[in-house]
Amino acid sequence: MIVDDAQSIRNRICRLAADPRLPELDIVGSARNGATAVRIFRDTRPQLVTMDLTMPEMDGVECTAELCAIDPAVAILVVSALTDKFTAIRALENGARGFLEKPFTDDELVCALIEVMK
Repeated sequence: MIVDDAQSIRNRICRLAADPRLPELDIVGSARNGATAVRIFRDTRPQLVTMDLTMPEMDGVECTAELCAIDPAVAILVVSALTDKFTAIRALENGARGFLEKPFTDDELVCALIEVMK
């Protein structure tokens, strides 16, 4: 599942999910805010989530905590332009497994996804 308020980022991550270096990934949903992400997550139970931190309605830190409370085994990769280390640390403390700073290259995203899936 892809969670980001920017459509361009959601599209890019979706496209990169088909990269041959990754295991087969099915995108089960995408959301532009944390509240929608929680609803989709409850219905689809994805194993892997990319999560922006700065979004309307529910931010990525709170959404990460909610998703991990539902399924502690979910692998969450935070993908954010936010350079505030404290907020990134809070997301990791709430259960995220990795952090990738925007802007990112295709190779950086693929490598980060592989790392959080381990």
